[in-house]
Amino acid sequence: MSYLENINSPKDIKKLNIDELNALCEEIRELMINTVSTTGGHLASNLGVVELTVALHKVFNSPVDQIVFDVGHQCYTHKILTGRKDSFCTLRKEGGISGFTRPDESEHDIFSSGHSSTSISQAIGLAKAKTLRNEKGKVVAVIGDGALTGGLAYEALNNSGYENSNLIVILNDNNMSISKNVGSMAKNLTTIRTSPKYNNFKSKLTRTLAKMPKFGQQIQRFLTAVNQRIRKRVYKNTFFEDLGFRYYGPIDGHDLDSLIDALKVAKAHNHSVLIHINTTKGRGYDFAERDPSKFHGIGEFNINTGEPISSGATFSSVFGDSLFHMAEKDTRICAVTAAMTSGTGLSRFADEFPKRFFDVGIAEQHAVTFSGGLAKNGCIPVFAVYSTFLQRSYDQLIHDVAMQGVKVIFAIDRAGFVGNDGESHQGLFDTAYLMSIPDLTVYSPTYFDELSSMLYQAVYKHDKAVAIRYPRGNQPTPPENYTYNKESYKIFGDENASRCIVTYGREFANCYDALSELEDTFIIKLNRIKPIDREVIKYTRNAEKIFFFEEGVKTGGVGECFAALLEEAGIKAEFRHIAVEDEFVKQASVCSQLKKYHLDKASVINEVNSVNG
Repeated sequence: MSYLENINSPKDIKKLNIDELNALCEEIRELMINTVSTTGGHLASNLGVVELTVALHKVFNSPVDQIVFDVGHQCYTHKILTGRKDSFCTLRKEGGISGFTRPDESEHDIFSSGHSSTSISQAIGLAKAKTLRNEKGKVVAVIGDGALTGGLAYEALNNSGYENSNLIVILNDNNMSISKNVGSMAKNLTTIRTSPKYNNFKSKLTRTLAKMPKFGQQIQRFLTAVNQRIRKRVYKNTFFEDLGFRYYGPIDGHDLDSLIDALKVAKAHNHSVLIHINTTKGRGYDFAERDPSKFHGIGEFNINTGEPISSGATFSSVFGDSLFHMAEKDTRICAVTAAMTSGTGLSRFADEFPKRFFDVGIAEQHAVTFSGGLAKNGCIPVFAVYSTFLQRSYDQLIHDVAMQGVKVIFAIDRAGFVGNDGESHQGLFDTAYLMSIPDLTVYSPTYFDELSSMLYQAVYKHDKAVAIRYPRGNQPTPPENYTYNKESYKIFGDENASRCIVTYGREFANCYDALSELEDTFIIKLNRIKPIDREVIKYTRNAEKIFFFEEGVKTGGVGECFAALLEEAGIKAEFRHIAVEDEFVKQASVCSQLKKYHLDKASVINEVNSVNG
């Protein structure tokens, strides 16, 4: 690591030549692969933008020039170059650096990130504020072609080009979703337009024409019109130019010379610029290049084989298998995802039933409304989505599904704590907003068998919208001889005990494990959390103390709804609600998060015993 060891800030790369910068890129890749193999993280996307990030910091002066990474999952090189090289080994660990940009880590991180398609909107706001406050510096938004499937990106583009002279958008096209290559002629034209010789000539010509009192302006207008016609004829796509951007591209995103030239031109422009680059996801690591989806977000893996170290069935895979087998027998069933085919367990469904599988891109709002349309005309759509991303569709859940009375099934993956992805990805908010939606039924399984059965109930026993929320990863060990018989709730222990624990989902496993070490205590396990079966309240009449343990936010959550039912029924027992308070949960292992928020087995025992007497 002869070059990397001397890089402690972006200033340190400005004195390196092209050969040295290319060597630095290879050292960064080596560090990245070695680190992510032990910490997990987003590998393929980060390997693809090493040269781009090095070029950005070579040309621009962060943080005066502000760089906004869309999603932020491709910021590893940026972190390494901005003073976090020595702490990179702590990536995604508790107390370590985040896998996304975080302003509390560095002045070079402009926004906390994690969700898609936000960068251009943020960059426009930053650029406009710089203009209003007469502050120096450019604003650069780095957005991938996948994120450009999100509607917010187009709203921003529509609002950006003509008014922001200090805005630069880098469109990273890694062949995941964007349009065809515009051809060799366009590449050659871009090479000419971004070359230093051409731009020096153009600047001299402009200055010369400005000195000609009679004909200078007329000649300049004529040359500008010719320039525009040539660009339109060659690029054959004036979308970005029509929105007010000066378009350059496509450019080889792994060619540092070309990147640096293009960025210098963009920096010198007094106009909004969009630079279109082509990159390869997983660049420099053969396994990731061949299967970038597998290495998009990966846990620990063997560097020599590329195989994940952990294995076994997960809630995602069980959901996918269950839906697949149901779809084999029922052609009405459709699967919908928002660019998360593999992550939500739908790969097999996509392969076997391509006409009934719909990946709508990173467009959760559209996915919900589109599913409503499928349902209206007789299909049974199942939208598989991470809890954190369903947040983006709250209005559509209300207006386009629940209010319409159509049956859409929401398979909500990664509910509850998700561990090392941190604040932006925790699945802790869905219960609070789902509880507020009329005519929506919500299930929360603890075990694989429950998930499969609840999915069957949602498809065949309900005629309106249903959500099933389940955690990430493997199932906990079920109680001996336990079977789910489609009950809305289940009682464990002596219902006449004076202390009652109420819970649902994954948290039930911790409460059940604690039960054997608690005296005079029983558990109410809620299988259906909305609507809560009012009959369950009768089991609390003899309880003196009721504890509601919830792996979700306290405000508006299931526990508050349960407390309201107790109040309506006149139950006078002491009520304690243990859940996530008014805060964002930082990265750590799930076990550590459960412990911190008093939801692990030991904490359940301590909470219940702390109010004895």
